[in-house]
Amino acid sequence: HVQLVESGGGSVQAGGSLRLSCTFTGRSFHVHYMAWFHQGPANEREGVAGISSGGVAKYADSVKGRFTISKDNEKATLYLQMNDLKTEDSGMYYCAAQPGGGYYEPRLGRGDFGYWGRGTQVTVS
Repeated sequence: HVQLVESGGGSVQAGGSLRLSCTFTGRSFHVHYMAWFHQGPANEREGVAGISSGGVAKYADSVKGRFTISKDNEKATLYLQMNDLKTEDSGMYYCAAQPGGGYYEPRLGRGDFGYWGRGTQVTVS
């Protein structure tokens, strides 16, 4: 059984930075592909950054050049470094994981993931 716990959210001014973390509890972190999803007010949950089990990253166009996804297999932790934050980045950020997939194939589809955290709030003003 996999559990995901996000942390690192908060309030920041536009142009600022935040680093989100997602702690993974369960077996075989290294074989999971993972992602960060964003859900703004009245919006659907959308993938913004994904990483394959082999460490290949993929980003939504809205965050390219500003967000960086990474993971530490030894610490079983996923990260999202968010720079140059904009007001439209506000909302809940969810960590997601799923075992398997291609070693070099990151995914961003909501239906691709079976495990979800409860989210962390980011507010950009």
